[in-house]
Amino acid sequence: MKKGQKSNLSLNKMDNTDVSILHRALIREKKARQAAERLLEEKSKELYDASLHLKEANGKLEAMLDNQGSRIDGAFVNIIDPYVVMDMTTKVLNMNTSAKEFLGYDNTKENVVLGDLVHKDYLEYTAESFKSLLHVGVLKNYNAKIITKNKGEKYVNINASLIYNEKGQPIAAQGVIRDITKQEEIKQLLEDQKKQQDIIVENSSLGIVLIVDDKIVKANKTFVELLGYSTNELKKLSIDKISTIEDVSLYKDLLENTERGASDKFSIVRIFHKKNGETIYGKTSVSAVRNENGEIIYKVALIEDITNDKISEEKLRASEERLTTLISNLQTGILLEDENRKMVLTNQMFCNLFKIPLAPEKLKGINCEKSLQKYKHLFVDPEHTVKRINHVLEKKELVLSDELELVDGRTFERDYIPLFIDDVYKGHLWSYNDITFRKNYRRNLEIQKEKYGSIIANMNLGLVEIDADSKILLVNNRYSEMIGIDIDHLIGKNVLDIMGLDELNMSKMKSQFKKRTKNESDSYEVEVTLADNTKRHWLISGAPRYDENGQILGSIGVHLDITKQKLLENQKQELVNELEASNKGLQEYAHIVSHDLKSPLRSVSALATWLYDDYKDKLDESGRYNLKMMQEKVEGMDNLITGILNYSTVNNEALDNTEVDINEIIQSIEEIIFIPDNVKIKVTNKLPIILADKTKIHQLFQNFLSNAVVNIEKEKGLVEIGCKETPTHWEFSVKDNGVGIPKEYHEKIFQIFQSIGNNERSTGIGLSIVKKIIDRYEGRVWLESEIGKGTTFYFTLKK
Repeated sequence: MKKGQKSNLSLNKMDNTDVSILHRALIREKKARQAAERLLEEKSKELYDASLHLKEANGKLEAMLDNQGSRIDGAFVNIIDPYVVMDMTTKVLNMNTSAKEFLGYDNTKENVVLGDLVHKDYLEYTAESFKSLLHVGVLKNYNAKIITKNKGEKYVNINASLIYNEKGQPIAAQGVIRDITKQEEIKQLLEDQKKQQDIIVENSSLGIVLIVDDKIVKANKTFVELLGYSTNELKKLSIDKISTIEDVSLYKDLLENTERGASDKFSIVRIFHKKNGETIYGKTSVSAVRNENGEIIYKVALIEDITNDKISEEKLRASEERLTTLISNLQTGILLEDENRKMVLTNQMFCNLFKIPLAPEKLKGINCEKSLQKYKHLFVDPEHTVKRINHVLEKKELVLSDELELVDGRTFERDYIPLFIDDVYKGHLWSYNDITFRKNYRRNLEIQKEKYGSIIANMNLGLVEIDADSKILLVNNRYSEMIGIDIDHLIGKNVLDIMGLDELNMSKMKSQFKKRTKNESDSYEVEVTLADNTKRHWLISGAPRYDENGQILGSIGVHLDITKQKLLENQKQELVNELEASNKGLQEYAHIVSHDLKSPLRSVSALATWLYDDYKDKLDESGRYNLKMMQEKVEGMDNLITGILNYSTVNNEALDNTEVDINEIIQSIEEIIFIPDNVKIKVTNKLPIILADKTKIHQLFQNFLSNAVVNIEKEKGLVEIGCKETPTHWEFSVKDNGVGIPKEYHEKIFQIFQSIGNNERSTGIGLSIVKKIIDRYEGRVWLESEIGKGTTFYFTLKK
């Protein structure tokens, strides 16, 4: 591949952005070269014209020097700037009037050597310039500082050329002196100002950035330290690369105004991204600088770190929003006025209280003094209400619980809070509460107090109020009757001294009094002995007594004479004891009877079996059938006796509650009961582990499953067991596709000796035992059934 082809290939690999940048750079370079060529042509022409002029002047000067310079004044009298002719030692040969006035010297009266007038700081520079003059013949724009005779130090600009003789040897030099002192002073001043500005910029607390074509050209030390980028790194970035705009729409509007020339200055908040990943908020003030054509040539941005102010502002805004939300949702009507009685803030409750049909935010700025005149008719005494408000505002002192009565029967309670900032009054806050209900409640409470005071005094319960030392403060009539002492003789007495307590009951009373000091209430029984030696049983309900600050001052006791109930309770307990003894005897009798009944039944069963085995070949079909029926009847009688025994003891046996896995219970039942080949038992979901008596739960499920499998006549029988959990119980279901149960039997089958159909093996006791077990676990049992389709038993057991 050729070299040119490689170059083209490299250019093709540049992206569009690089090509565009190089293209613009090439255009700028061409324009700069053309400008330099034009400047060179202009300077060359000026130099050529000056050379011709000097040649002409040399001829004249040479002639003048030969003629002793007698006509020099006349020849250069029209030159306005100072003009001097000197020899090769810098001695002045002649000068015009302007030169004499400027330098303060007159060569016709004294010897003037220009070299002696040069300031010492410019001697070396002057020597070099004189050498250049001798070498080139022309000296242009020589700037130096000289010392004049009368006006002190001056800055001058000198343009000079050599004067040659006919042999081409330099014999003198001529030059025009221009006073540039003011320009130099201005230049120095500008330089000083620039230095000062650089110092100010570098040491400014604000970040300062110079932007050209959206690129950062220069940044001060503050900006560099603010973001953590170096100066070189910033020059590779744009302001948009290191920051984002907080309000984009506002920024676009400001930028469009600047581009149109409508404004050269704007301010916006930018979020600057520091090199370490942190962010700061910067208030960015941008000034655009334009050229004579109104085009923006660069922009200066001043960046002030307002992160702390922004955080404080956000906190303040959040605080104001919380305060506004709080006030808006208060169940108290709030009205905030400024010092001129203009409404600053109110809430919906205020509008509701005064039935103002406007939203709270629409009331802002309203004159409250005028509004008061508009709404004063709402109050019972309008003029007094207005005077009261004016009086409160005039004093500017805190006012609490000021009541206002309205013509519609309502009563408001009002608080006034003056607001001062640095001892300067800035407004006030009104808060309004509708206390109509509370006031009516207090009024009703007084009525109720009188009413119930009369009831307490005459009720059938004895009431006693005592202090911390057990001294009686108050009793009612009933207590006086119960204790047998007049009320006047009870006040001030120690309550323990008048109750006739034995040692046990005295200890109980003192223990109860200690509970009152610990803020505890309780009910208890004591036996008291009255003045006539009569013993009575009292039920006392005691509670602490408090003062308005919640401190315990003593206690209050309500006394009920339960002597009669106590006697009845004792009689009841005696009956219960007798009943328990009777039940125990009955249980023992049931076991004895079951044993005595089962013994002959077993004998009859054995004899029937022997007869069948010995004579089955000699008996006809009817005889064999009768023997089998005898065995079945004996077996049914045995089951009936067992069922009655189980039924009678199901509630008497103590429950041995342990963790019972229902899944294991179902498996064990399947192994011991007879299940026809056409029937399958299926568990629809995992059954729980419950806390219960394992034997009772086994008995419960066995009864349900035994009933289910024997009542299925279909070719494919199915029994499904399921469970679901409720907050307080486990709910089980046993579903079969058997013959179904008529609706009239849905309740009866849970009663003892109730069975369905002609199954002579059924004792009618199984489901009644199930019912008793479920009752013991505070559950219930029910069923859903349809004839020919099947039955579902549901039952619950408390967790």
